[in-house]
Amino acid sequence: MAHSELPHVAVASLGGTITMTGTGGVRPTLTAADLVAAVPGVADLAQLDAVTLATVPGASLRLADLERALRWAQDRVTAGATGVVIAQGTDTIEETAYWLHLHWDVAAPLVITGAMRPPAAASADGPANLLAAVAVAADAGARNRGVLVVLDQQIHAAALVRKQSTTALNAFQSPTAPLGAVNENRVVFFSPAHLRTVLSLGEHPARVAAIGTGIDDDGSLIDAAAAAGVDGIVIAAFGAGHLPERVADAAAQAARTIPVVIASRTGSSRTLRATYGFPGSEQDLSARGLLLAAWLDPAKARILLAALLQNGLQGTELRKQFNAYADPFASTSDTYNGSGCDDKASSA
Repeated sequence: MAHSELPHVAVASLGGTITMTGTGGVRPTLTAADLVAAVPGVADLAQLDAVTLATVPGASLRLADLERALRWAQDRVTAGATGVVIAQGTDTIEETAYWLHLHWDVAAPLVITGAMRPPAAASADGPANLLAAVAVAADAGARNRGVLVVLDQQIHAAALVRKQSTTALNAFQSPTAPLGAVNENRVVFFSPAHLRTVLSLGEHPARVAAIGTGIDDDGSLIDAAAAAGVDGIVIAAFGAGHLPERVADAAAQAARTIPVVIASRTGSSRTLRATYGFPGSEQDLSARGLLLAAWLDPAKARILLAALLQNGLQGTELRKQFNAYADPFASTSDTYNGSGCDDKASSA
């Protein structure tokens, strides 16, 4: 295929391990152009343009960085890009990819990638991950799927992917299964795209506290967060969505004035709905006005709750929309549509 006939993929870097060099502790230094130049064969997959939007560790990214990246990516698609790739630090990919997914309002794919090992490591994974990400961004089958995460030759849904190891190359996993895979630069999806809706960028500031629980917890951190005036709370609960009785009482008290979400700290599968009935169980918490995060882990639940609050949703409407977005396997035809996709079709 002639170079002029190749799809156009825009690549941006926000920093992270994939860009890190140095001795005595690596730091982000490489540009997006440096990353692209280090990938053999990538020019055979797509016409590329590269831009550096930030050069920071993943842990230092802020929502302002994501908003800038979102607008840049939307502009590149408007200008004719087939798809977009953003490279960043893996520490926060679970959250950033989901935030971008909630707000990505076009059919073209937005692919997030990174690296578990810096470029000078003996088995650096950055070039292979970037090559696979470009292949996915250029593939027609990636359209209408929202934001995808591509690492270690696997394609994950932004709403489900989790980092489950501090150092392994296959650190990113989905609690069900990946959406697809990349092999010999060939992209394969295991299921069709589904309808989804998209949230607008909200204008209402929202502070959402993330609080864990543990044995013999007394709920005082929940009391303190509520007293500090946060707009919502997400609690990383035991098992299928359970809290110690004293913590459940504090959470229920907070839920009288602000939304409180219960997510499982296990990192796999969903919160239950109707199995346990003891004080602090999922049924008890739901009956007392708390939201259950379904398939979302605590980090993603915090992103979703904040996004809904930023759109001004409260009370019954917030509950309805949270429940719809929290279960990516359910129909989202009745979810709040702040802007919508180009062709109103994309996967949750």
